[in-house]
Amino acid sequence: MSDVVLAGELPFPQRPDYLAAGSTLRSWLTTTDHKRIAILYAVTITVFFFMGGAAITAVRLELFVPNGWFLTSDTYNRLFSFHGIIMVWFFLVPSIPNTFGNFLMPLMIGAPDVAFPRLNLFSWYLTLVGGAFAVYTLIAGGVDTGWTFYTPFSTMFSNTHVLTAAAAVFVVGFASIATGVNFIATTHMLRAPGMTWFRLPLFVWSIYATSIVMVLSTPVLAISLMLVIAERWLGLPIFDPTRGGDPILFQHLFWFYSHPAVYIMVLPAMGVVSEIIPCFARRRLFGYDFMVYAIIAIAGIGFFVWGHHMFVSGQSPYASLIFSFLSFVIAVPSAIKVFNWTASLYRGQISFNSPMLYALGFVGLFTTGGLSGLFLASIPVDVHVTDTYFVVAHFHYIMVGGSVSAFFGALHFWWPKITGKMYPESWAQFAAITMYFGFNMTFLPQFFAGYLGMPRRYHTYPAEFQLYNVMSSAGAAVLAAAYLLPLMYLTWSLLHGKRAPSNPWSATGLEWTTSSPPPPNNFDMQPLVDRGPYQYHAERESAGTDAPEVQNARSLR
Repeated sequence: MSDVVLAGELPFPQRPDYLAAGSTLRSWLTTTDHKRIAILYAVTITVFFFMGGAAITAVRLELFVPNGWFLTSDTYNRLFSFHGIIMVWFFLVPSIPNTFGNFLMPLMIGAPDVAFPRLNLFSWYLTLVGGAFAVYTLIAGGVDTGWTFYTPFSTMFSNTHVLTAAAAVFVVGFASIATGVNFIATTHMLRAPGMTWFRLPLFVWSIYATSIVMVLSTPVLAISLMLVIAERWLGLPIFDPTRGGDPILFQHLFWFYSHPAVYIMVLPAMGVVSEIIPCFARRRLFGYDFMVYAIIAIAGIGFFVWGHHMFVSGQSPYASLIFSFLSFVIAVPSAIKVFNWTASLYRGQISFNSPMLYALGFVGLFTTGGLSGLFLASIPVDVHVTDTYFVVAHFHYIMVGGSVSAFFGALHFWWPKITGKMYPESWAQFAAITMYFGFNMTFLPQFFAGYLGMPRRYHTYPAEFQLYNVMSSAGAAVLAAAYLLPLMYLTWSLLHGKRAPSNPWSATGLEWTTSSPPPPNNFDMQPLVDRGPYQYHAERESAGTDAPEVQNARSLR
């Protein structure tokens, strides 16, 4: 899209950037500018990220020795439950869609804003309300059900604050639905002239597919939690087996949402990586059409694999066989994406800037997590490692290693566009490398501990597992330091960083054709699009040389 052309008269007057459009607290809290709402989300999820991180720090310290040393078993249960609830629903699910999706989707499709700006702001307030319930739950004493709220424990036996914790997730679920509806409508209604479906950047495709999953699956979670609340609060016999209820029903409902939710977290990360790799390899993305179909396939098949979480629940063996087969099938589109990213690097002029390091880290960690997922799709192996640290390691390689790496990649890639400032690249590269090694040091030993039989959710364990836990806790310390580094140098860049040009990476996306930071309505003129994204390789071919000649995107000013 470097050859974006301009059409018609100027629809928008020349204005200051969106950050200069108002500096009062009221101007931020009442804004309907998608870019400012993205900043509000970024601040909110950063607070939640460090809250969840503090909880798991205490858990890893407890696991440093076999018999525990400073947490009671109840406190341990409440801390890892809080960590899971906060990290899954208040960081991982909204992280990339609500921050970068909000900021970038209108820019990438040439729109002045999202389709429903007020609904967008309302979604953020819903997130705050849900977060307030979660924080109250912690202050009031916490919840010990884990982030899954499994029945009948959550409905009949737990004496902790299940109702407020479930209410927190219930409310934030509506924020996800509203955001998904907004993104779907934005993609359908507000694309610039010439921006056909197969000229959409893959990040937009990933956000669009994620939004459909959000809208279709999140209501099931809301219903599940309402049923938990109804049984616990009103005494309705829904999951109580002594009164004709079925506790397994909750698992079906919960995982019908929660397995697609994995792709709510991963698909946007895949979209981020698909933007970064072509830019820093100076290559056209290999197999764009297949990448689109892979996104659609992942989003679709993701609805039919929930049963592989329940191989040991007593479900029909025939159902288990079908879910096992489908779980292997969904690996195919994921493998296509990894292959195409790798092929895009072939003969590329790769520069290892920090966004690229995070993107390559994502590919490595996601591949490890995906391959370990094949073990869990196999019924005999899954039965062996169910409820062990093998599952914990697999889950974190996909969710944290994959999604969080992509989140930091996106943060560094689009930071100049968002803030108008550059950051110290050497520090960013150091943080990316440290994060990668810290992550592997934390979670790789857990594969071995889990395979050897160490159960998860226990605050004491046999001494034979101490070496693995010491390695994990030491790695967690390295990882925590790596997570703090961007907070420091990015804050420094806001105060002292060099002013960013419109397109510091010579990227071809439409968002790079407007100023950094963008004006309130994104573009000073209506863009027209006459070609697809990722045209890095086209310039090289036209020049008749193997060395790609990078051209700056033409400013719309």
